[in-house]
Amino acid sequence: MASQAFLEIRPVLTEHATRYPEWGAADLYKLLHQAASGSEHALGEAAEVRRRLLLELADCGNGPPEPLIDPISPDGRIVRVHLRPFLRLGLDPEALLRAFLDTAHGFRPDADRLPVDVAAAQELARSGVIGIPLDEVERQLAAMQALGFPAVHHSAHYARVYRPAYRVVLRELLADEIASAG
Repeated sequence: MASQAFLEIRPVLTEHATRYPEWGAADLYKLLHQAASGSEHALGEAAEVRRRLLLELADCGNGPPEPLIDPISPDGRIVRVHLRPFLRLGLDPEALLRAFLDTAHGFRPDADRLPVDVAAAQELARSGVIGIPLDEVERQLAAMQALGFPAVHHSAHYARVYRPAYRVVLRELLADEIASAG
């Protein structure tokens, strides 16, 4: 029988597997890590974080269809704000920057969440639901666990195919203009 945590993360993982059928084990792990840890790993000097956001907005180019706001945690509190729709809607980069920095400073990662979601991902891989072979998922997740569950980049293949461009934020920190557009 599936645990309640499994039932909670399942829709997030299956939706991403459908949207990104060429994702790999590293990309699955990145999603799990962000859902549990937010954007803390991306913290830096505010001026540098702003510069990187503006550069990425200027150069995000074409990519797959994406929602503006993409819930990635089971409770919907942690979201990816995709930059291409953000740019198309003419939203304020400073408002996104504030939400991103406030998330990095204020979100408290749930240390118990990631191991539970890792187990759920393994079960989904075992059943073939997420399109990533179980042995790849198990190798990736075991390697990340041995390293203490660090933040990682998307796989080179995923980056080439999907050109990910987003910021991970707490939904409640989004400015009304962003939240209502999504």
